[in-house]
Amino acid sequence: MKSALVLNATFEPLSIVSVRRATCLVLSEKAELIENDGTEMRSERFTLASPLVVRLKYMVKVPYSRHTAMSRRAIMARDGHACQYCGAPADSIDHVLPKSRGGMHVWENVAAACRTCNLRKRDRTPEEAGMRFINVRALPKSYTTAFYL
Repeated sequence: MKSALVLNATFEPLSIVSVRRATCLVLSEKAELIENDGTEMRSERFTLASPLVVRLKYMVKVPYSRHTAMSRRAIMARDGHACQYCGAPADSIDHVLPKSRGGMHVWENVAAACRTCNLRKRDRTPEEAGMRFINVRALPKSYTTAFYL
């Protein structure tokens, strides 16, 4: 399926859409044809170059927020690959409030842990297991950064 690039009024890229959608934008006069692919689309009454790049005639403000995806690798990087209970090299992740007790899989409830501490804690809270955190769990710095186009 052919596709076309849609640019904002300021020539910033917005998205890639089908050639059919780009053609509809041009025909409804919401966008202008910037570049074509050399082929033509024909109807009974007129001929239109097949769009490759179109530019919207009005400005679209698109909020863009960059969030670090929560993954095992990201949690390990946030915690410096160190167990948050004893400081040893971490090889697993631990839910502070266990999922079996209603704990969510969110940044604030997940910490890097070594196998020994993770097995020791089991399905208890750190307080119940007599364990303390070395570092404070937090969101990654890039998680709260928001950009607007």
